[in-house]
Amino acid sequence: MVLDYIVMAVYLVGILGVGYWGMRRSKSKSDYLVAGRRLGGFMYSGAMSAIVLGGASTVGGIGLGWEYGLSGAWLVTCIGLGILVLSAFLAKRIVKLKVYTVTEMLDLRYGGSNGLISGIVMFLYTLMLTVTSTLAYATIFHVLFGISNLWGVVIGGTIVAIYSIMGGMWSITMTDVVQFVIKTVGMFLLLLPIALMTASDQAGGWGGIRERLGDSFFSPWSIGGMTIVTYVIVYTLGLLIGQDIWQRVVTARTPRVAKWGGITSGVYCLLYAFAGALIGIAARVLFPEMENRNDAFAFMAQEMLPPGVRGIVLAAALSAMMSTASGALIASATVFSTDLLPAIKRIFGVKTARVEMHDGHVGGESLLGYRVTIFILAGITMFIATIVTDVVAALTVAYDILVGGLGVAIIGGLFWKRGTRIGAVSSMLVGTIVVIVSMAIWGILANEPIYYSLIASLLTYVIVSLVTKPTPAPILDEWTMRLSLDDRTAVNDVVYDEVQQTR
Repeated sequence: MVLDYIVMAVYLVGILGVGYWGMRRSKSKSDYLVAGRRLGGFMYSGAMSAIVLGGASTVGGIGLGWEYGLSGAWLVTCIGLGILVLSAFLAKRIVKLKVYTVTEMLDLRYGGSNGLISGIVMFLYTLMLTVTSTLAYATIFHVLFGISNLWGVVIGGTIVAIYSIMGGMWSITMTDVVQFVIKTVGMFLLLLPIALMTASDQAGGWGGIRERLGDSFFSPWSIGGMTIVTYVIVYTLGLLIGQDIWQRVVTARTPRVAKWGGITSGVYCLLYAFAGALIGIAARVLFPEMENRNDAFAFMAQEMLPPGVRGIVLAAALSAMMSTASGALIASATVFSTDLLPAIKRIFGVKTARVEMHDGHVGGESLLGYRVTIFILAGITMFIATIVTDVVAALTVAYDILVGGLGVAIIGGLFWKRGTRIGAVSSMLVGTIVVIVSMAIWGILANEPIYYSLIASLLTYVIVSLVTKPTPAPILDEWTMRLSLDDRTAVNDVVYDEVQQTR
């Protein structure tokens, strides 16, 4: 274990070092929140893969493989499908809109201020997403060091908070790229082949594995048709509208990078899904009596890997979890500072102008508010993580609230010009209330909350939009103008400002 400790220590110190390097590059709000909008293909793909494949995808995905076999890949598969759809059909639009948050997109599309309801929903989503990864890496510290989950949460959460606070999105991007490489080596080149070879030797070959586990473990449908449909609705749709994902999309240097880099990331996610399911199948052969499916990854790493290799694989798992946690943490801070706080001030009569965030260089003091917000939210996240125990349940809460509350208003705004602000606000309010009430009645993991909330939100959006006045022409003209920009104008702020001045 000493060698594992050394590997882990080098990894954690290295991550903090990369975070410090990112701090030195963060000289503007654009640098701090969206990495200066200048990521190329490899960095963009690696960072996108790192943020979407977190604790639920690694610990939860392998756990589902242990319980259901090959069909346990569906959760992560739906995440990969979401990235593919987003990249192929929406990424270029998001980059051209030149927004920092989803609420800014809603304001641009519908007019007025939509910050309160959408800000609350998106804030809850990003906060719970941070919690899921915090829960997951706490289990790794528990396995490796034998410490309680509480201390695992504190140690991991502190490291994530430090490098996120230091350099914002630049620090997170650089650490994500490093973590992407470590994750690829640990999962695909080490744990997957070792797990399959060990299980095959114990069961007498692949045929022995199949005979021992039964045909259902190798059926893609054994997890249940309704569960698969729910995963598609919750996770595939959720990936299209999440603030953490949008904030990563707008880091792309060009719309083309956002599209093709994202498609590459989506393919990687699909491969990751099946790797996790196969590792889970191997774990079922080796540890059939395990009480908690979420322990499958930890058992495999602890019992089946030699020293040194075990440290690399555990570092890979931490990479997956910390990258998602840090991306969701800065997204949560961005939503709170940019959307939610101004809306709350307006309610209480505090005069405040909506901050227009340009990409020019600014003094360090202007970033202080974001750093303080990240610090506070990191503490809140660690507190919640000591109460919640199931990573998949926490992720389900996050995505149910997001999709049920905001999905219709966002996607409708992108594709239906007749949608109105009153229709969007009404659908967000109704959808959020229905999803929360449904979870209270049928349970967090039930299918009913997402179905009922989407139906209620969609009907509200369409009916209210049709009976209210259409969105004013000047608002739609601005929206259309941004979407019609060529790639060079869309990403070049100087050229974009010149276009604005000539209108």
